[in-house]
Amino acid sequence: MSRSLTPARPRREARPSTPEDRTPALRAYGLCKRYRLGDETIEALVDLELSVYPGEFVAVMGPSGSGKSTLLHLLGLLDEADAGEIELSGQRTAGLSDDALTKLRRERLGFVFQGFELIPNLSARENILLPAEVAGRGREAEKALGPLARALGIHERLSHRPAQLSGGQQQRVALARALINDPVVILADEPTGNLDSATGEEVLALLQRGVREQGWTVVMVTHDAKAALHADRIIFLRDGRIVGETRTADGGARAAIERFVGV
Repeated sequence: MSRSLTPARPRREARPSTPEDRTPALRAYGLCKRYRLGDETIEALVDLELSVYPGEFVAVMGPSGSGKSTLLHLLGLLDEADAGEIELSGQRTAGLSDDALTKLRRERLGFVFQGFELIPNLSARENILLPAEVAGRGREAEKALGPLARALGIHERLSHRPAQLSGGQQQRVALARALINDPVVILADEPTGNLDSATGEEVLALLQRGVREQGWTVVMVTHDAKAALHADRIIFLRDGRIVGETRTADGGARAAIERFVGV
């Protein structure tokens, strides 16, 4: 697929040469999350720190139980940490009301899930536009929908309901829904988990190209090494702690993954 990806709003500045000098799009520091299981306390995340910069594609990789899903829920403001803070474009989120957090999620975050999470009785068009309508941006989103749908290869499927779409088409609809409000960060939870390998590769290539061409910022959690290698940076998570990271441009990412998986 060779289409140029078109964002809902004007293009963000992409891929700064020295990102550490920029305000992170998403920052977590001192993040802790505990769960009670009977008499036992489970440390899901332990004093975790993570910064993701504008125009960066970050994969968080770890086995089941490593804390990666918990991390994504906290970064997405879907759950509350027991300690630590999360910032979106420099804005602190601690202490905000439920209404304020909902507004931040709606306007600054886009979510892509393994199970697509499309509303079955709505068309693809209606699923995509729903977040914008809730945010009061329906008219603006209608104008952006055509170019966005063409860029994602779903412009001829907008009248179809989810059951009439293939898995890959459903995930593209979900991606369009995540993008329609022009989020600061796209959070992707195992986005290829329900797709065959070829279709999964297409979805990952879309994410990768959006980062490179349009300056999207993506955080993806995955257990799949092939998926993680599409990112700029891979964070390794084990037992709620970051135990290492690697940059795919350095050429040693595959070996780093093999070492991590072999631990």
